[in-house]
Amino acid sequence: MSRTALDAYIARKTEIDSMLARLAALSDDHFGADPEAITWADVGTLAHYAELLKRITDSAFKEGEHAK
Repeated sequence: MSRTALDAYIARKTEIDSMLARLAALSDDHFGADPEAITWADVGTLAHYAELLKRITDSAFKEGEHAK
């Protein structure tokens, strides 16, 4: 059976939706960190995550280096 572009698009969107849901759940759980024991390493980890997500949102919303 031949796969259409729409099939592939829906599969990728489903993959992204799943990742976003997992990230939201992890965020709700403070990214696995104990709020009473936050260290600078935890801050660094979140900064790294934020940097990677900013690259995605900048691309999706045509902001930052992707601005026209």
